[in-house]
Amino acid sequence: MVRAAVLPAVGSPLEITDIELPEPGPGQVRVRLAAAGVCHSDLSLANGTMRVPVPAVLGHEGAGTVVSVGEGVSHVAPGDGVVLNWAPSCGSCHHCGLGEVWLCADALSGTGRVHATAADGTELHPGLNVAAFAEETVVAADCVLPAPEGVPLDVAALLGCAVLTGYGAVHHNARVRAGESVVVHGVGGVGLAAIQSARIAGAGRIVAVDASPHKEELARAAGATDFVLASDTTAREVRKLTGGHGADVALECVGRAATIRAAWDSTRRGGRTTVVGVGGKDQQVTFHALELFHFARTLSGCVYGDCDPAVDLPVLAEHVRAGRLDLEALVTDRIGLEGIPAAFENMLAGKGGRALVVF
Repeated sequence: MVRAAVLPAVGSPLEITDIELPEPGPGQVRVRLAAAGVCHSDLSLANGTMRVPVPAVLGHEGAGTVVSVGEGVSHVAPGDGVVLNWAPSCGSCHHCGLGEVWLCADALSGTGRVHATAADGTELHPGLNVAAFAEETVVAADCVLPAPEGVPLDVAALLGCAVLTGYGAVHHNARVRAGESVVVHGVGGVGLAAIQSARIAGAGRIVAVDASPHKEELARAAGATDFVLASDTTAREVRKLTGGHGADVALECVGRAATIRAAWDSTRRGGRTTVVGVGGKDQQVTFHALELFHFARTLSGCVYGDCDPAVDLPVLAEHVRAGRLDLEALVTDRIGLEGIPAAFENMLAGKGGRALVVF
């Protein structure tokens, strides 16, 4: 038996309870978690914005140590440190064939399997394939990547989602160039990773925007040159800071219609707006035809930072080892499993950066 955070039904409170994990079968790996980040996507699963089979063990951003492996697993062995990959690519679907592994059609196929059982025999699913909100988990072999050397396992958990997403949004999707101005809307875990990544890319002015004035210190520590408190005049304030034109690149890390629109409006004519946040179907964003023509901006969605974890993880690790990327700076709270509901509440209230469940 291991302790885990279980979502019994969409909209229900999380239950911290004991679950029974099976031994790893062929092509599976059992991992003892060192830490798991509390991501906004977990909250989106809990409230039904994103749909997966329930009841489920949530958590998708984690790292730990291999306990045992099933038949056919050779790239990791017991005792190895690993980072969990919640969206493994199949390598054979249409998108994988195009090299767009982050859009793999089968990436979440594992969420439908039976992952574990509750004490009363109820079958449980893995929320986003890896069920990281637990002391231990059993995952498919392609859901684990060797942990990079020189990166502590607890903060290495952040590489599995927040950092890949923020880094990829900057380097792969928006393709920020040295000297360009960047505005980041939403200073949570992903937003902080995006700010650090914009700094690494050599961005000139980096403007952080958030509804909470308490985020300014976090944003500036990550590399923001300016901070704007979110309001109806956000775009105007950003234009003032960027020579009256607007930012070359805007990154929206919230997933709300208002912030997507504000990000678009704060981008210069001919600039790039990247939507990183996951919003609900009720978040309708409108544009009129003339502005689309006149401003000639690019608006793009961004899934998992347009990253290939197997390729990008070693790059991120090198940035960490070289001191360019500070993972500790993303963590504002270290909690146990029992602290996850409060972390969800803090997210809804716009407080803090990344909460890290440490086992």
